[in-house]
Amino acid sequence: MVDIDAAIGFVVAHGDAVERARLSWLRTGASPSAETLDSAEVGQTLGGGWPASWGDEVASVDATCFRLAELDDLGALSRPAARRALDWLAAGQRQDGCWEEDAALADVAPEWARPGDPEARLYLTASAAFWLTVAGLDARAAGPLDHRVGGAYAGVVHAAGQALAAHLNPDGSWPSYLATGWLSAAVLHRQQLFYESARIKAVLAERIPQASPTDAAWLAATLRRVGVDEQEWTLVAARRRLAETQRSDGGWTSDDGHQFDVHTTLAAIRAFR
Repeated sequence: MVDIDAAIGFVVAHGDAVERARLSWLRTGASPSAETLDSAEVGQTLGGGWPASWGDEVASVDATCFRLAELDDLGALSRPAARRALDWLAAGQRQDGCWEEDAALADVAPEWARPGDPEARLYLTASAAFWLTVAGLDARAAGPLDHRVGGAYAGVVHAAGQALAAHLNPDGSWPSYLATGWLSAAVLHRQQLFYESARIKAVLAERIPQASPTDAAWLAATLRRVGVDEQEWTLVAARRRLAETQRSDGGWTSDDGHQFDVHTTLAAIRAFR
């Protein structure tokens, strides 16, 4: 069984000010300070996206989605900076319903974000569509603004969902990275393409017993964010994997290096929220 108190203690002991504020919002809904929000939003381009650490000043789809994940953990997706980022993502969708990084990043982007690579294109499409889906979901919860699936971004998310579904193989697998699977499953679930989403989750369930802590946490947090029931068998399996991989200090090990252990631990806390 996961020790949430130990996980909280790990974030308190090792997190920076923004990460501790994310923890407070996840635990109690406590609003972060203006200084914390400003720190989380720093570096945004005039167009609305954020550049990646590997991409100089060119806004990146991947980096922007990462920043939106942090802002979501601060309850800040309704702030102007997040809305500009979401609008930037929506405007960057291609005619085929997909997203790709700026061609200027071709020589510096990592493989999962490389322009022209079909696996990267599908991953970025799933990631961008997920955050536009979340934004629409939040708008519907806030009031009678736009009751279409996807809210203000309904058309964009619908086109993305169709593109993701079209790339599924007959056995439910997908020609891209593992993360593309759970992001796609979340988008398709909210698009009410339940059969396609279930096919993906069946493939994911087979891989969860060997999944890294990062993958298990991200998978569970993603599916819960769009309202997948916590008793759904894919989520039960992911939480079991997190229980198996929690360290004695309360944290989980990140695939991206120990400097991201707190980020992975926050994702695990969100999965159990």
